Amino acid sequence: MGRYSRDVPHRKGSAPIPPASTSATNEPAAPASSPDQRSLVPRHGGGHRPLTIAEFTDNYGPAESGLLYSVQSLEGQILAAGHKVLLVAPVADGPNPYAGRAGRREIRLPSVQIPGTQIRLSMGQDFDYRLAQLVANPPDVIHVHGLGPISLLGLWAAERTGRPLVITWQNDLEAYAEHYWHVLPFLNAAYKVYELHMAESTWEQIKKLKLKRPRRGGAQVELLELAAKMLTDADVVITPSVKTAERVLEVAPASAVRVVPNGVDPLPALPPISKSRGPRLLYVGRISQEKGIDLLLDAFELVRDQVPHVELMLVGEWRTAPTKLRRRLVRASRFGRVRLVGQVPKAKLSAYYAAADAFVFPSLTDTQGLSLHEAAHAGLPFVMVDHELRLVTEPGVNTVLARPNPVSLAGAIVSLLDALNDPTYRSQAAERSRELAAQWTLTGQCSQMIGIYEDLAAGRPVPTTENLAPDYGRRVFPGRTVTARFDRPD
Repeated sequence: MGRYSRDVPHRKGSAPIPPASTSATNEPAAPASSPDQRSLVPRHGGGHRPLTIAEFTDNYGPAESGLLYSVQSLEGQILAAGHKVLLVAPVADGPNPYAGRAGRREIRLPSVQIPGTQIRLSMGQDFDYRLAQLVANPPDVIHVHGLGPISLLGLWAAERTGRPLVITWQNDLEAYAEHYWHVLPFLNAAYKVYELHMAESTWEQIKKLKLKRPRRGGAQVELLELAAKMLTDADVVITPSVKTAERVLEVAPASAVRVVPNGVDPLPALPPISKSRGPRLLYVGRISQEKGIDLLLDAFELVRDQVPHVELMLVGEWRTAPTKLRRRLVRASRFGRVRLVGQVPKAKLSAYYAAADAFVFPSLTDTQGLSLHEAAHAGLPFVMVDHELRLVTEPGVNTVLARPNPVSLAGAIVSLLDALNDPTYRSQAAERSRELAAQWTLTGQCSQMIGIYEDLAAGRPVPTTENLAPDYGRRVFPGRTVTARFDRPD
């Protein structure tokens, strides 16, 4: 068994499916050619009632994110297929395009903002009341997105009602534990409450529980233990890439994993923003340490010395970045040809993609990278340090790979910019990016998910992805040493 998993037998009801692709990229075939491709025509005709799918998520605003986009896209497709949606999420401001739609209900739970972050977490208020509601009127399928207190509420509901449980895992868990360790005590407390709930403790007993704040390393390990329990208990775990599926199996080898990449449709076309004097490099995404922004700034400082008038444009909310990174970004914007755009609504992003020459992706922690798909739809070539994300990248055709150090990344950027001076290469790279992006549509993703819901509700086995090979030699917490203090035991 894995390093953090518990000795839990494999859940029944999931059948393996053959490898979806035999290409060197080891990614599943495009949904359009998948044997599991489902039509969005509702299959509950002939007197069968529509299903109610409960979506549990700890991330539904206020800030936009890939997870928020994914959940809302899935909501729309479930409703379009004739089924019903029950959304369970924290109270938070933010985009909510399906509010009030027929067939959709919400349960919003009181939440608090975690200091220093854009994260709002529910701290358990009203959980017992809402759990009683869910048990009295259970949904047909429970779908939990990620790890957090509301996700645990979804697990409780699945445990108490016996309904099928789907977990979508879109986080690099170890990177989350590494960079957001200060949030982990909140999840640790929720984990303890979860264990007591499963032991059928009363809510009054749980409220009297005194929880000790764990040291940093202890919080990380307990987070991995909680994840192993969740992933093993699920009827099926959905991941957006082979990379993420293999990470799941490192933590929970007995989990039933199915790779279903997130679909991303082209953004509405807009005229490009103003051109720069020289080539423009673009990054779109969260401006935070785990995204490799420091690495990108280091590499770009070397690129400036070799490429006249080159510009680096960063699109994302940088004002809430950690203080040290924020100060560095401000200095780079004043003196280093770095342009800080800030947060841009998704409907306006295409103007920025259209104005760029190349997309630079310095992150090693992404599980799919939806901005990669948006950039590919716009025909941009890539410079990457993550060699495992291959859905829309093809090295030597539309992508130059680098190692995660400034010299290698700078060399890759200069190499790509030189290649783009050849109109034939530029045209072929753009064509390949668009061709790869077109394979991963939102309709294809959601139709697969609806097929999974319908199979689970009907008691049919859900095929899992074969030939996944977790890398047990990979370091768990790269880049940081957690030092034990050997305190006196309690």
